[in-house]
Amino acid sequence: MGASHLAKIVLDLHDIYNKGFTIDAELNRVIVEAIEKKIALVEIIPGKGSGQLKKRVLRFLIQPEIKRLYHRLERDDKNFGRVFVHFRH
Repeated sequence: MGASHLAKIVLDLHDIYNKGFTIDAELNRVIVEAIEKKIALVEIIPGKGSGQLKKRVLRFLIQPEIKRLYHRLERDDKNFGRVFVHFRH
């Protein structure tokens, strides 16, 4: 197991939540980065808020062309504001 298997990318969306286009672009970017660098876990922090941002993140992640890129999606039950995307390389 190389170090990259232990690495994770954290994407905190608090700062860009009001720029609709940017969210999808950022989500896309971290997924591509995880695949290129063979990183096993991406942690996305949409924050608690009204839940709209989290819904948007989940909608993005379940699109068929995105969904086939990762292995498994996990919501953090203890911290409502986080979503984990697991990759199998």
